[in-house]
Amino acid sequence: MDLNSPVSVEQSSQEWILEERPDRPEEACGVFAVYGPGEDVARLTYFGLHALQHRGQESAGIAVADGHTLTVVKSLGLVPQAFKESDLATLQGHLAIGHTRYSTTGSSSAWENAQPMVSSIGSTTIALAHNGNLVNTVELRDALKDRGIRFRSTTDSEVIATLVDHFTQQHGSIRGGIRETMKYVRGAYSVVLMSEEAVYAFRDPYGVRPLSLGKLNDTWVIASETCGLDIIGAEYVRDIAPGEMVKIGPEGLESEQAVPAEKPSLCIFEFIYFARPDSVLNDCNLYEARMRMGAAVARSSAVEADIVIGVPDSGVPAAVGYAKESGIPFGEGLVKNRYVGRTFISPSQSLRQQGIRLKLNPLRHVINGKRLIVVDDSIVRGNTSRKLVALLRESGATEVHMRITSPPVKWPCFYGIDTDTQEQLIAASKSVEEVREFIGADSLAYLSVPDMIESTGGTAAEYCAACFTGEYPVEIPDSVKRGKLSLEPVG
Repeated sequence: MDLNSPVSVEQSSQEWILEERPDRPEEACGVFAVYGPGEDVARLTYFGLHALQHRGQESAGIAVADGHTLTVVKSLGLVPQAFKESDLATLQGHLAIGHTRYSTTGSSSAWENAQPMVSSIGSTTIALAHNGNLVNTVELRDALKDRGIRFRSTTDSEVIATLVDHFTQQHGSIRGGIRETMKYVRGAYSVVLMSEEAVYAFRDPYGVRPLSLGKLNDTWVIASETCGLDIIGAEYVRDIAPGEMVKIGPEGLESEQAVPAEKPSLCIFEFIYFARPDSVLNDCNLYEARMRMGAAVARSSAVEADIVIGVPDSGVPAAVGYAKESGIPFGEGLVKNRYVGRTFISPSQSLRQQGIRLKLNPLRHVINGKRLIVVDDSIVRGNTSRKLVALLRESGATEVHMRITSPPVKWPCFYGIDTDTQEQLIAASKSVEEVREFIGADSLAYLSVPDMIESTGGTAAEYCAACFTGEYPVEIPDSVKRGKLSLEPVG
């Protein structure tokens, strides 16, 4: 590729980790940025990342600048593990960006892949944090390697930073460098970037991953979700638009449409599972959307039962909606251990065999002797759902009826969501009845695509639902498809 010619924007511990991954797609990353002279921007960013912890639990980092110097602290682990009070005390300045990571491109265990990524453009230092996934990373990396550029990490985020470096030197400004980079990169990206003097944010022209703009007095804040604004008391202003770039510096906020917007394609799984229920997307409160999803599956797939329970956390508001619509009482039948998460200490073989018990514990006095409706957000491989059904039966449930508030996941994601290859997606090769038999439920029903869309208050034209429909908004190169798309889904 000629980078000067524009292109169109068209049973070891590791085995246990793979085996016990949640039976749902997993998010990639959370990003946060703040420009606030006179504010403790490091601490604001720390708490913003706390609110975005659900989007990534493998590493976290904060970069702070004071107009002259840019300093970065990053580490593997959760946000509280990555930063000490002494770290925040050393991060002095008036602008900052932060990142919490779940790896989809690049090894999770490598410190070099933790973000923000740092690089130099002449005498200027930049830091970059990225949520999403590019589909033309290999092509771009090869083109850059041919120019003698060496890479320190294995992430597509470094490719973005390197392109910004490359084009900034050509155009003489970071804005020009970002603008030109956005003409080349394809896929999903919500990015925050900073120099010693200014914060930048830009979003792919399809708007696959969310990015919100807020304000706290005279301080501008950017976050992957509005819950990241709420935690520091910032007021939501608007979303960064698809294809938009903003710069926040001494002159205030400046905005431009860096590349033309394409078909809106916000990931529908943000509504189902990824985003926190207290966040707002497309003017839709996600708790209410999930309640409507539960109500919709209650209308389409009614069954007699004694109690409705939700699988924590995202299944709970949907279960409330199901119970309200069906008239069947809602109950809390599962307690989540919120401190298991991702750990660097793998459990013993005997604990591995307990499987789901590490994360969920049944309330036997609620479940025993009852016919249960169990509401969950998705089934990906089916292994966790199978263990859950068995656990509930062991706890005395006489019937277990699974209700899923998304359609069957039949297609892998290429835009920053860690789904398996297609052959590992149970609904891609099995009918609903075959999935029901595999997980051992008395009945199984999914939400339909139209009911899912209607529950968000939007239209099908606004979302990417490729994992359900196979209709990918951003074209996927054949080289990327190979290895992930391996069969023709059933149904």
